[in-house]
Amino acid sequence: MSSSPLTRSDLLSLEEYAKQRPEFRSRVMAHKKNRKLHIGPHATLYFEDRLTMHYQIQEMLRAERIFESEGIEEELAAYNPLIPDGANWKATFMLEYSDIDERREALAQMIGIEDKVWVQVDGFERVYAIADEDLERDNEEKTSSVHFLRFELGSEAAAAVMKGASVSAGIDHPAYTQTVSPLPENIRDSLKDDLN
Repeated sequence: MSSSPLTRSDLLSLEEYAKQRPEFRSRVMAHKKNRKLHIGPHATLYFEDRLTMHYQIQEMLRAERIFESEGIEEELAAYNPLIPDGANWKATFMLEYSDIDERREALAQMIGIEDKVWVQVDGFERVYAIADEDLERDNEEKTSSVHFLRFELGSEAAAAVMKGASVSAGIDHPAYTQTVSPLPENIRDSLKDDLN
């Protein structure tokens, strides 16, 4: 899987995308199954890559009917930073509660949780997420239900994953402590493709 940024030449026109969308969408949905990690009952990491961002951009262009060059460049600038670039993983982190009152209460207790999400390659230290580099997503009252995370593995840990080392992930916030160890093989194998 390439880690190079998407450019306009990678994108389909609105008309061409309309034709290819059903097949492209089903390919992306199958791909995403191997990139979704539940951490306990209310937190999920959706690991992003070039394909998931390609789909996201095409869907945004379609939904907003964007076909002018300036608008296309804005979407590329917004989503390209979520493509891993060789020694890291990038993920959308979501806190999911179906009940609105329960969600409001939980988010008020979870301020700072985005900085307490970690991954760990077997034999290496935990790597905590670098969160929300684009903008601050929490305030004094609550955290956001969506955060964007980057996990910088370093070259040695990345090499260990390439050689088959197991990976764990978790959250160690006082209001929400969960661990997944090891990651399911299909997710680990998919994440291996982000490293080069």
